[in-house]
Amino acid sequence: MGTSYSAIDESHAAFIAAQPMFFVATAAREGRVNLSPKGLDALRVLAPDRVIWLNLTGSGNETAAHILDSPRMTLMFCAFNGPPKTLRLYGQARLLHLDTEEGAALAAHFPRYAGTRQIFDLKVDLVHSSCGMGVPEMALVAPRAESQLVPYFERLGPEKTVKYQQVKNRRSLDGQPTDIV
Repeated sequence: MGTSYSAIDESHAAFIAAQPMFFVATAAREGRVNLSPKGLDALRVLAPDRVIWLNLTGSGNETAAHILDSPRMTLMFCAFNGPPKTLRLYGQARLLHLDTEEGAALAAHFPRYAGTRQIFDLKVDLVHSSCGMGVPEMALVAPRAESQLVPYFERLGPEKTVKYQQVKNRRSLDGQPTDIV
C-alpha cells in the first residue's frame, strides 16, 4: 500500500533529481493510452505543485496530442538502484512552444539540446509513493539520449529537424493533431 501526498516535498524532489529517467503517461478522451520513457537533464521541480519537462523530437508526438485533448498527465520515477521506491506525480499539464515568451522563459531552466520540441508544464495535484519492490535493480550503462538522440538532431540541423517534425510529429497514432509549430 502506498502513501499519498498533496504536494512534492524536499525528499520527493531529491528522489526525482537522482533518477536518470522517468516515464510520462497520457491519454486523450478516446484512443490509445501513451507511456513514454524520458531521459536527459530535462525535468525541473519548480514548486511543490509544479514540474516542467523539456520534450525532444522523437518518432511520434503522442503526449502533445493527448494534452491538447485532455490535460491529464502522470509522471513516474523508479529507483533502479539503491532502496526500492516508485514515485508518481498526477496532475493537469499544458503544452508550451519554445517560440512563445513563456516557453522561452521556461526553456532557460534547461541545457540547450538539438531537437528540442516543446515544454510540458504539470500542475501536480497528487503525489503517490509506493515500495517499488517490483522494479528490478539495474545499472545505468550509458544515457542514449546524449550519445545518440541529441547528436542525431545536431547532424540533421534546425531546418531538417523542422521538416522531420512536420512529417513525423504532426498527428498522433490515432490521427489527432499535435499543434507542432
